[in-house]
Amino acid sequence: MTFAVELADLSIRRSGRPIVHGLSARITQTGWFGVIGANGSGKTTLLRAVAGRLPIAGGRCTIFGQEVAQDRDARATAIGLAPPIERLPASLTIRELLALAGDDPSEQAARNAALWQALGIDALLDMQVGQCSSGMRQRAALALAFARPTHIVILDEPFNWLDPVAAFDTRAALAGMVADGLTLITALHDLTTLCGFCDAGLVMAKGEVSLYLDKPMLRAGREDAARFESELVAALR
Repeated sequence: MTFAVELADLSIRRSGRPIVHGLSARITQTGWFGVIGANGSGKTTLLRAVAGRLPIAGGRCTIFGQEVAQDRDARATAIGLAPPIERLPASLTIRELLALAGDDPSEQAARNAALWQALGIDALLDMQVGQCSSGMRQRAALALAFARPTHIVILDEPFNWLDPVAAFDTRAALAGMVADGLTLITALHDLTTLCGFCDAGLVMAKGEVSLYLDKPMLRAGREDAARFESELVAALR
């Protein structure tokens, strides 16, 4: 079986310090994979490295069967990633950002129609980033992850800063894209999304996998949320 992403004994260092070590995971094609962990567990470092924004120090990383652990450009080209909202250039408009990141914004609007509607992107296009609230910047960052056609997208805590209506609509739009063939990988804090939308996932603690989550476990979490939360917190410690 060819996986969308397969990691084996992966290690990642930042400023010479080990952040992720000995991590292995298999992410199937066309599905929603959740990564959950406490602050400082290494989940953001892991996702940024897989997406080619950070180097991989050791181990294997394959995308659709191709080894790319030492090829950051290949990983960055293959995987869409939402940038941190604090790094969006304040002087550019959302339209200009989208154009720089991928296809003509009109093409993006047609291809990602449901997502754009959920995020309200049309109303933001001619606003400068510096004029946008944190919630508006988050909406723009999510749209930027889909600026180019791609089969894999990574989002780091995508529902931060979104109001409840936008979060609800965005989850539904992303689920529709997964049903249409997208492989979506998200770092999460909320158990509602993890249990209600993810097909599989993992729990990170101190740079390692402390628990793998499969469909039966997530289904059980939906049926007995209190017990699942207790088990998850134990794995996070």
